[in-house]
Order: sequence, then structure tokens, then C-alpha cells
Amino acid sequence: MALEQVTGTKPAMVWHGDSELPDVDLAVLPGGFAYGDYLRCGAMAAQSPIMRDVKAKAGKGLTVLGVCNGFQVLTEAGMLPGALMRNAGLKFVCRPVALEVDETQSAFTRKYDKGQRIIFPVAHGDGNYFADENTLDRLEGEGRVVFRYAPEDNPNGSARNIAGILSEKRNVLGLMPHPERVCDPLLGGTDGRALFESLLEALS
Repeated sequence: MALEQVTGTKPAMVWHGDSELPDVDLAVLPGGFAYGDYLRCGAMAAQSPIMRDVKAKAGKGLTVLGVCNGFQVLTEAGMLPGALMRNAGLKFVCRPVALEVDETQSAFTRKYDKGQRIIFPVAHGDGNYFADENTLDRLEGEGRVVFRYAPEDNPNGSARNIAGILSEKRNVLGLMPHPERVCDPLLGGTDGRALFESLLEALS
């Protein structure tokens, strides 16, 4: 619905068992639960037939957005570094959280201001982002940390308050909070709309 509101066109829906994406400018891996989140969140979905094509096309420059479970799938598929572990409090967290925009030089964030505070909801039990210190240093040094939880509002214990990261080519974004749930004032906020408007502008 968020994509349809912003673009004015209905997105193509792709089944996980399909082997090939249609001709698209953007692939979105949504939140939710895949395979009951058995084994590890996203681990089984990362082996779905469609992910081979998503990964191949992302390698050639296709823009990919993974939200919540989509972020978990992207890390399990090796498209983004690190892993999403159990929340530090070992409980499912479902509430709005404060974020800070850390990087605005990307197709996903060009309509935000650096340091801007925004509110996105989270809904996850395994959102605790972890990577080794060298990887964390590299992500920060290369400007690939896009969103951080506000220091006083980290809901899951993520390393360095990281909420969303970019791939090396900067065409793949994974984030745990849900921008699509704050694109309409009727749903309580519009802070997520700029992400989709950024994509529309970048891909037009």
C-alpha cells in the first residue's frame, strides 16, 4: 500500500517459489514471518528459489529494500553483513521507536536530513544487529549505516544502535523498523513516506 500510495501504480507481487523477478526497478522483501522463523529468522527464506534471482540482479545493480524479516533474509543470503539475533531483553518488541538518519547520500534517504529524528514502529523478536568490530568500523567508515536507534530508545540491543545498513554498492538497504507503517496520517504518522519518495525520485 505504501508503494502504491507513493508511486500511483500497483506493485507486482512475486511468490517465493518463483525463479525469476519480472522487469522491475525495485525489489522489496517485506516484514512478517517466513517459514515460521524456524531455524533462524530468514535462514530458510534465504534459500527460496526467487532469492537466487534477487541476489544475482542486486549484484548487477537492482535496488533492493528489506524490512524487518526482509532484513533478516538479506543477511542470511549474504547480501548484507552481520546477523540479527534475539532481542537483548529476550522479548518481542512492538512499539514506535525514535531513529536518527545517519546517511542521506543514498537512493533510500535523499529526502531526509542528516541527523533528522524520525519515528518508525518496530515489531520483532530478533532485531538485535550484530557484526564483528572490523565490520562495524567499515560500515561506519564507508557511510553505510543509514539509520540508528536514538541512544535512549534502542529496543533490541543492536550494536552501535544500528537500525539499517547499506550494501557495498549502496543499492541494497536492510532495516528492522517499518517505514511502510508510517506513510499515511491515518496510521499515526508519515515519517516513512520520505523513504519511498526518495526511491521514486532516484529510480525515475
